[in-house]
Amino acid sequence: MPRRSGACLRCCLVIFAVVSALAVCGPALYWRFKKTIRLSGSKISCPPCICDCPPPLSLLKIAPGLANLSVTDCGSDDPDLKTEMEKQFVDLLTEELKLQEAVTEEHAHHMNISFAEAKRVASQYQREAEKCNAATETCEEAREQAEASLIQERKVTSLWEQRARQLGWEGE
Repeated sequence: MPRRSGACLRCCLVIFAVVSALAVCGPALYWRFKKTIRLSGSKISCPPCICDCPPPLSLLKIAPGLANLSVTDCGSDDPDLKTEMEKQFVDLLTEELKLQEAVTEEHAHHMNISFAEAKRVASQYQREAEKCNAATETCEEAREQAEASLIQERKVTSLWEQRARQLGWEGE
């Protein structure tokens, strides 16, 4: 019975794989075969298109004033932009380095704070672990003492029971 169900399962998986492959590849194959059958079956080709379209409009015809704009006067009214554009390349690089240095310092400061916090939390966990170890040792010592006391009590109880039996006690 288990062999039969295993074979049935394999057969179902194979059928599922074939159906999935056909579902994925089927539409593409259908259109390819349809196109090749149409081309080989009929030698009719499309007649050449006769277009009587007007030529595309040029940018100069749409907006004649747009071609006269120049980039040199762009932002000439903005004093902040003017001062930025007048800066030398070396000044810009120096400013970029200063910004990167400030970001690096801020990152290092944040990292130092995070590191100090991690050290504080780690030492707190270490103290808690030491407390746990001390409490465990105390409990273990108390358990060992209780076990020793129990053994001693059993010995005394056994001795009293033995004496009682010698004096005629028959027990429970």
